[in-house]
Amino acid sequence: MKKENNTNKKAVCIMSGGMDSTLSAYMMKHQGYEVIAVHFNYDQRTQAKELACFENICQSLHVKQKYILDLDFFKQLGASALTDINIEVPTGGVEEGVPVTYVPFRNGIFLSMAAAIAEKEGAEVISIGVVEEDSSGYPDCREEYIQAMQKAINLGTKDDTKIEIKMPLVHLKKSQIVEEALKLNVPLELTWSCYKNEDKACGVCDSCRLRLNGFEKAGVSDPIPYA
Repeated sequence: MKKENNTNKKAVCIMSGGMDSTLSAYMMKHQGYEVIAVHFNYDQRTQAKELACFENICQSLHVKQKYILDLDFFKQLGASALTDINIEVPTGGVEEGVPVTYVPFRNGIFLSMAAAIAEKEGAEVISIGVVEEDSSGYPDCREEYIQAMQKAINLGTKDDTKIEIKMPLVHLKKSQIVEEALKLNVPLELTWSCYKNEDKACGVCDSCRLRLNGFEKAGVSDPIPYA
C-alpha cells in the first residue's frame, strides 16, 4: 500500500487508548492525514490506564495537536457498568443484545465534540474505530447510525465545513483488526481493552474476550499482560 503524501489534510481521531481506535488513527496517518488526537475522560473504570495509553500512542504517532476532554456528567448519568461501580462488569462471555457495559449515546456525544474540534481546526475527516460485526452489540457502533451523524454534523456546521466520518474498521472482525495493525506496525503493546482492570487485563470481560479471540484467530500473541 503506497503512502500518500499530503500534509495539508487533517483528521480528528477519537482515540480511547484501545486497539480499534489506535489502528484507525494509524490508518489516517498512513493515508497522509495530520492526526489531531481526541481523548475523553468520562469517569470510566479504567480511566487512568486509558489516558496513559492515549498519551503513549500520541508519542508513537508524533501527534502535534491533541485534546483531552473531561465529561464527568457520564458518572452522574450512570446506567452503565463502565461508569457506575454498583453495576458489575459481566465476565460470563459475550451474550446477545445490548450489554450493561453500553454507555448511553456515548459515541453520539463523542462525535458531537469531535465535530466542534474538526470545525475549529479545519479538519475534513473525523475518524472513529467503531466495529459493527464483531463488537459487543452497541447500537452507536452501527454504520447506518454513524452515517446519520455525519449528515447531522454537516447540517449543523458552517456551509463551508464539510466533514466526513471515516470508520475504516466497521466491517472487520477482531482477527482482521489485529492483522491490519501488524501490517501498519501499530504498537499494540501500548493499547488497552479491559473494562475492569488497570494493571493486568482481566481476560474475561467482553472486551478482553473479543480482543484475545482476535489475536488467537490471527495466530499471534497479545503483547499486553493478563491476570
